[in-house]
Amino acid sequence: MKVLQIITGLGVGGAEQQLRLLLRHLPVECDVVALTNPGAVAESLRADGVRVIHLGMSGNRDLSALPRLVRLIRSGRYDLVHTHLYRACVYGRIAARLAGVRAVVATEHSLGGTQLEGRALSVGVRALYLASERLGHATVAVSPTVADRLRRWGVPGPRIEVVPNGIDVARFRFDPVIRECTRRRLGLPQDAYVVGGVGRLTAGKRFGVLIGALARLPRDHRLLLVGGGPEENALRRTAQRAGVADRVLFTGERPYDADGARGFDLPSLTSAMDVLASSSAEEAFGLAVVEGLAAGLPVLYASCPAIDDLPPGLTTAARRVTGGPGTFARALAETRALTLAGRSHPPTRPVSAAARHYCITRSAAQLMNVYAAAVSCSPASRPPLGVTDR
Repeated sequence: MKVLQIITGLGVGGAEQQLRLLLRHLPVECDVVALTNPGAVAESLRADGVRVIHLGMSGNRDLSALPRLVRLIRSGRYDLVHTHLYRACVYGRIAARLAGVRAVVATEHSLGGTQLEGRALSVGVRALYLASERLGHATVAVSPTVADRLRRWGVPGPRIEVVPNGIDVARFRFDPVIRECTRRRLGLPQDAYVVGGVGRLTAGKRFGVLIGALARLPRDHRLLLVGGGPEENALRRTAQRAGVADRVLFTGERPYDADGARGFDLPSLTSAMDVLASSSAEEAFGLAVVEGLAAGLPVLYASCPAIDDLPPGLTTAARRVTGGPGTFARALAETRALTLAGRSHPPTRPVSAAARHYCITRSAAQLMNVYAAAVSCSPASRPPLGVTDR
């Protein structure tokens, strides 16, 4: 089977890094097309030996990209097209059908209750999404919560498949040597209590809540923010106004290095943390929370469908926290007290059962089942839609 993966961009983000990890575990030949922004993840994919094509799309309404994408799909003779993120799903599904590919799968990574990839869920966004969705075979939801949202939007239930995001559990396993080395390189005191926040620095992630919580905690607390984004300067100003600028460390984007070759990647940073806090009020999955659990961290979260969709017995290390800075500050203080009471020497951090549930090999196997069903239901002899690509 030959598959073309189409994604809006390949900057450092959850969907982009999830795609790279999946491609390492899918037993099929895959090429990748980025409509725009072939960033750090594109470089990592090429290092893995994956062919990456930049389509050069200039914006959401760059219709000239459509015939280029059709030609690319036809020339590649792909058995299946798999699209990721809103723009790629709309253009990719149309292009696949025009090119004569009937096996089309889309993954919905980012559908929240009130927004989709940061844009409001307007009537127009919904109508365009549903119109293009009908051109595919199946829509993959990254959690049962997202599947419910898709059904409420109007996607027929039989067309929805749930394939959770996955993680490389072994790569996130806590390592005390890496912890000490990473803290030293970051300039973090070995005895500091480090609160971690992971994700794109956007308004929706509400990292300002964690900065406000830090201001209410003793000076030996530090906040380690892993990620880049448009809100970084605003968050730096927030930390300055709160008087904690010297206790907040911004690492910038840190691509998930699936083999650990670079050393200073997300797994090494989670080893340096003492607790992971996710203040985002609306998530489609909550990948950072699961990665924190894989690192053996206690986790405080405001929204995480990945946890909410599991039996309670698998989520003992995770605690929901709703509210603002004061609520998070109290929860962090309580978590530290519990950690100190049960600390072992040397420290050990067992992997949470919840994290094991989301092992990437399991997700890849589930996705292969979706691929097989799509290809088997696709009549190869059916001609393409009668629209020229010239």
